[in-house]
Amino acid sequence: MKNITTKNIVFITGAFVHNSSWEEWQKYFESKGYNTIAPAWPFKDAPSAEALRNRQPNDTDLAALTLDELVNHYANIVSQFPEKPIIIGHSLGGLITQILVNRDLAAAGIAIHPVPPLGVFPYEFSFLKAGWKALGLFTSLKKTYLMSFKDWQYAFVNEMPLEAQREAYEKYTIPESKTVARGGLTSAAKVDFEKPHAPLLITAGDLDTIIPAHLNQRNYKRYKQSGSVLDYKEFKGRNHFVLGQPSWKEDADYILDWLQK
Repeated sequence: MKNITTKNIVFITGAFVHNSSWEEWQKYFESKGYNTIAPAWPFKDAPSAEALRNRQPNDTDLAALTLDELVNHYANIVSQFPEKPIIIGHSLGGLITQILVNRDLAAAGIAIHPVPPLGVFPYEFSFLKAGWKALGLFTSLKKTYLMSFKDWQYAFVNEMPLEAQREAYEKYTIPESKTVARGGLTSAAKVDFEKPHAPLLITAGDLDTIIPAHLNQRNYKRYKQSGSVLDYKEFKGRNHFVLGQPSWKEDADYILDWLQK
């Protein structure tokens, strides 16, 4: 394995949350000498989650966004760097990270509690319970989906105090494209598990309901051992709000150590 020399990091946000969820992570990695960006999805370029919520029901451009377009949006961003950057993605951003690593666009990839690529079937009940509404079955694809606070409690912030759950909801929750969510069930979410790739780390949390650790482990095991660096780490006490939990710095420390090894 060649040493990872780049000091550029691209953070990729998952579904349902504003890209400001990376702010503390950016400060942390920048304090360690890295240059970071956390670019928003297309049509999510408002400065706050509240501003994006206020766009409903007129956020039709976001509603029409596809997973292919979203992946290519980030592929274009990372391709602008003079050398391949490190890519760190959470949830759906973790799926996009895997796709970009598969396209040989990353110096290394870290997929935090990632949505799995096509071919890793998410049969866990908690995944289905937490995520099925985002597909918008029997509803119009011309309208975005906004997760209710009750669903947020189950899918993201389970086991947290009520006040912290509400604070996180108000600060980060945003409308989502059902079309993007459905793209996860199509070839847009495909990777070649047998292809050699840049170093890839997949992390999971034992309290995560929407992306259970068992699902992340199956994602990890689908990759063929082809001489590429591939690692898996499960953290205790982590739900899907892993980026904002009080323990987030422990995860960031682990990732930094993994990169430096």
